Amino acid sequence: MADFGHELWFGAFLTPDAAGHHRIVRQAVLADEIGLDIIGIQDHPYLPAFLDTWTLLSTLAGRTERVRLFPDVVNLPLRPPAVLARAAASLDILSGGRVELGLGSGAFWDGIAAMGGPRHSPGEAVDALEEAIGVLRALWTPGDGGVRLDGRHYRLDGARPGPFPPHPIGLWLGAYKRRMLELTGRLGDGWVPSSGYAAPGELGAMSEILDAAAERAGRDPAEIRRVYNIEGRFSGVAGEGFLDGPPALWAERLTELALRHGMSVFVLAVDDDRDLKVFAEEVAPAVREAVARERERGSRPDAAGPAGTAKVTPARAVLDEGTRPRLPKRDIAALTPQQQANGRRLVLIHDHLRRELTQIRDALEQVAAGRSDAAALRSLINELTMRQNYWTLGTFCASYCRLLTTHHTIEDEHMFPMLAAAQESLAPVVARLEQEHEVIAGVLTELDAALVAMIEDPDQLDGVRDQVDLLSDVLLSHLRYEEEELVEPIARLNLDI
Repeated sequence: MADFGHELWFGAFLTPDAAGHHRIVRQAVLADEIGLDIIGIQDHPYLPAFLDTWTLLSTLAGRTERVRLFPDVVNLPLRPPAVLARAAASLDILSGGRVELGLGSGAFWDGIAAMGGPRHSPGEAVDALEEAIGVLRALWTPGDGGVRLDGRHYRLDGARPGPFPPHPIGLWLGAYKRRMLELTGRLGDGWVPSSGYAAPGELGAMSEILDAAAERAGRDPAEIRRVYNIEGRFSGVAGEGFLDGPPALWAERLTELALRHGMSVFVLAVDDDRDLKVFAEEVAPAVREAVARERERGSRPDAAGPAGTAKVTPARAVLDEGTRPRLPKRDIAALTPQQQANGRRLVLIHDHLRRELTQIRDALEQVAAGRSDAAALRSLINELTMRQNYWTLGTFCASYCRLLTTHHTIEDEHMFPMLAAAQESLAPVVARLEQEHEVIAGVLTELDAALVAMIEDPDQLDGVRDQVDLLSDVLLSHLRYEEEELVEPIARLNLDI
């Protein structure tokens, strides 16, 4: 389980509701214009309220210019693979190489049978998908003569290959169970789970099965794209769901999926134009920046330990997710609205710290841009102006350090003792949070030292950037952990924070 270095793509999963066909086309065009990378359309041919997926994809290809398109995922029992090969290659030609192909072994068998399709057992469905992959690739491979394949589910008896797609169409398999994951590892170009069926916490075990199957087949697991269909809610306060909160929380959690599980394509189920824009204009750039920063850090000569393993700083080691005490979770929704609001006050306080951290990053990048301009174009006066910018950044960071330290002192001396006294089982969590406060205090001290060095020598800006990156990593991780463990107890126990 790792980051495989793939280019990150962000996309929209649009519902092919026939009654909303104008909206779908409008949102596809919007996705193209605001820089999203891919549009996925689910395929349920047996639902009379849905548009035909392939017809819709063809229409969207004609209305867009750069965004990629894919069925997410094709209902293979109702899409004969020989015909599907011609259709996909044709659309790839007509769209200028913008088609990928999501494949599913089949589900909702009553609906499939009602349309005259087969009713496969789970094992038969996987076998049929494997045969279909062979059909698709055979008909996309130039060669003399016809193709002959004699499968149990699909046959080719001299079919001529072609037309040929202008780019290698990826075969991305929707897979959750062992046999499908192993098939994906052996033959797939991509893996397409959905968060509604595979929660983030389940991805690790699935990835291990997929990667092991790839290695047994002599493949590098990095050859397989990881595509995650996601859903969530943008709000000002972190909620109970994995993606339920402000864009910064979304960015943090998708970054973690990219770096920990190699997810590189995030396709958001969305029907609202505003959510589409927030995802494209706020979440996607933040994830790209964070992942690029970690990849840059990992590629530095001093960023690796023995055998090329990533070096872990002491701060990150102490904040290791796997060693944090966890308590059984209770549903905060069962509490009164007044209790819930009391618990969420902690999130509001943390959101202020998150916003201030973003402002530090903005100030840092403004300084970096000023330095570049001054070095190329400006005289000594501009150099003095730049030093003023450094002083301003230092003052801002110092103020933030004092604010954060005060917040943690209040928690250590007031809130944490109340929690431990009110619920004894919280003691290990409280002890761990106090330990993490000490770690973060050390990071703040190092940031202050880096700022002093930068004021004396402007070329030390990268040292400040490294320390801000470290502060961001450990602080955001710490705040998330604290909210996950304490919001509900604070609410339930009616504690005044």
